[in-house]
Amino acid sequence: MAETAVRRAPSVGTRVKKALAPLPWIGPAVLLIGLVVLWPVVVMVWSSFQRIRRTGIVVGPNGTDNYTKLFDEPDFVAVLWNTVVWVLVVVAVTLVLSLFLAQLFNQHFPGRRFARWAMIVPWAASVFMTAVVFKWMLHETHGVINTLMVDLHLMDAGKDWLGKPSTAMPWMMAVAVFVSLPFTTYTLLAGLQTVPGEVYEAARIDGASTWRTYLSITLPLLKPAILVAVVINLINVFNSFPIIWAMTNGGPGYETATTTVFMYQLKASDIGESAAMSVANFAMIIILVAFFLVVSRGNKETDR
Repeated sequence: MAETAVRRAPSVGTRVKKALAPLPWIGPAVLLIGLVVLWPVVVMVWSSFQRIRRTGIVVGPNGTDNYTKLFDEPDFVAVLWNTVVWVLVVVAVTLVLSLFLAQLFNQHFPGRRFARWAMIVPWAASVFMTAVVFKWMLHETHGVINTLMVDLHLMDAGKDWLGKPSTAMPWMMAVAVFVSLPFTTYTLLAGLQTVPGEVYEAARIDGASTWRTYLSITLPLLKPAILVAVVINLINVFNSFPIIWAMTNGGPGYETATTTVFMYQLKASDIGESAAMSVANFAMIIILVAFFLVVSRGNKETDR
């Protein structure tokens, strides 16, 4: 009579030991994330419910008064609108220009390697330094842009570009696009280089035009790269502080401030209210990214 081998279920201790086996390897990373990411979030949320003096001394609990004060700020809605416009315009323009540049850099032409290297410069340089350089270039009397435009008789005198919100915001958006282009372009370029050449060959045989090939083949196959680029840009542009602070300090008043700059400005008068603005920013960026991911996933399901 043949013996039948009976497999015993592993004991609870064995299962626990197996589950904890990766801990020595991932433990340091988890600890670092907890200290650098999660703990500051906990402190931020806790601070938003405290009454804190400008010296940083916590007086005691303040309930939801910090949030009430924040939402009652007369400039709060205007700052929110500035933020929406800032994020949508910068991300959209960056994506469109990066699609063009990625397509260009994917072609063979003389000097392509140098052009690719040059594209990295705005990304490698400090964002704050770049903003300061543009601020001096736009100076009313000494800026190179005003000097050039006056010399070319395009203007009679220099203009204070950063003195008015109507001209300051477009210039700051241009700087934000300038520093966002390298990452987005290289992300899309990496996506383009994964598209098989046979697909384009088949499209040519079928008689598809260049534009039709781009819309029907290139863009659909670029969706994963576009998704990565847009999500990263949404987070970076929403949290962008150095450009606005270096060029206008969010002024005059709060007219060129986004919620991130507004949060910093509130710190000078009420740290608790500033913490409440930080929590609101944190919630908004999570909702924004989650919404985009849900919409993108819905589009992917529709394409199937």
